[in-house]
Amino acid sequence: NPLQPGFVFLLSRAGHEVYDFRHPAPGNDGFKWSDIDPQWQDWTAEQLREALAHPVAETGFDLDKAGMDWADACVLLLPCGRSAHLEAGYMAGQGKLVVPYLPGKEEPELMYKLLGPIATTFPEVLAAVTA
Repeated sequence: NPLQPGFVFLLSRAGHEVYDFRHPAPGNDGFKWSDIDPQWQDWTAEQLREALAHPVAETGFDLDKAGMDWADACVLLLPCGRSAHLEAGYMAGQGKLVVPYLPGKEEPELMYKLLGPIATTFPEVLAAVTA
């Protein structure tokens, strides 16, 4: 989501500690499948399964999982992909607040009822995560 870097900045500026998957640790620019194989988009299911055991994938997973375990809440910034939805589901399953943030028109999703309040503005996000 192209809004993600600015959103991280705004949350940080508002006084929140934020895990940024694009910069999970100093000097780390986040996990990319292309770090394992530039042809990752052509993988078979078997190649994907093997790649999940690659040290680069293991490190990326460990950083992101630690970030989810550390965090008190999750903002699901839409639009987003499968990974973000899995992470939101994991965090909701851990009993943590998950706030879907729909800053624009999105495809309706019934299962957002499983999560916290739906925010459509940044002030609504702040109100939800500071409550």
